[in-house]
Amino acid sequence: MGKMITFCLLVVGLVNFAPVLGAISAQRLESAYSITLAGNDLAILMRHRALLFGILGAFILYSAFSPLYQWAAMIMGGVSMVGFAMLVFSTGGYNAALGKVLFMDVVGIVFLLAAAALKYVSESG
Repeated sequence: MGKMITFCLLVVGLVNFAPVLGAISAQRLESAYSITLAGNDLAILMRHRALLFGILGAFILYSAFSPLYQWAAMIMGGVSMVGFAMLVFSTGGYNAALGKVLFMDVVGIVFLLAAAALKYVSESG
């Protein structure tokens, strides 16, 4: 069961870590999200957001091999991904690139729920 939890957390970690490449440049962010960043202020904020996703993704990846941190990583990842999905659905009017991000977050949520269920069962028995 431990290997299945590890696998699920690796998937979730990679989904969350992938945006870190946006921290490299504003052009990468514009390309990835099919948006135009109007001004340096917004570019800085979005690049910082990418950096934070890298930190979150790295923590989730680390937790895949460190059971002590798995619940914390699952909670943090879940709040992030579910929060994004709620923002997308409550706001609407998003482009196809953000739709792909939403899809990947939904995939991540499914794997996260699987990891949480497996961890719960393994700790209960």
